Amino acid sequence: MSWQPIILTLELAALTTVILLIVGTPLAWWLARSGAWWKEAVATVVALPLVLPPTVLGFYLLMLLGPNGPGGWLASLWGARSMAFTFEGLVIGSVLYSMPFVVQPIRNAFEAFGDRPLEAAATLRASPLDTFFTVAVPLARRGFLTGAVLGFAHTMGEFGVVLMIGGNIPGQTKVLSVAIYDYVETLQWDEAHLLAGGMLVFSFTVILTMMMLEKRIGRGGR
Repeated sequence: MSWQPIILTLELAALTTVILLIVGTPLAWWLARSGAWWKEAVATVVALPLVLPPTVLGFYLLMLLGPNGPGGWLASLWGARSMAFTFEGLVIGSVLYSMPFVVQPIRNAFEAFGDRPLEAAATLRASPLDTFFTVAVPLARRGFLTGAVLGFAHTMGEFGVVLMIGGNIPGQTKVLSVAIYDYVETLQWDEAHLLAGGMLVFSFTVILTMMMLEKRIGRGGR
């Protein structure tokens, strides 16, 4: 059994989670605090991957990242033909596919503490940036933890989208779920059992750890 798909999947999940926290935090803050009438339309677009078949999302991403889409133009800047079937394309697809799993918990956490802590900080003449980092972020730490764990775990288990836009290129786009599919397709049951069993243990451990940490953080916040 090759360790390459496992390492590649961990790299993809880690990078996707970092990007989602950077991009998703201001988006979640805006969704939680904005009074814009159209913000729920934006929230609906963010949540679409929850109900959209992965093949549909994968198909449109393939069009966007392919040689005739914006991804092809972007790839031409460094001499490539397309961003489809590349690790960079996998990252873009994973960020979009896992976004609701990160944005929604953080948004819920921002909405949960209401206006009073922010108003108290404002009376102490804290700037909006100081208020965000010293008041809002600590109060929303459970949301950040949940979002980061769910985003990482969801990216680890992706299959449909990554297969559509990444294919099955060893060392570049052949992630863990695709490797399991390959082993099953070629009747290599022992290898498939090993990887599938590892993912089962990983998923159980992630969920259990998240629940225990959330309980500890919840007690610490009282």
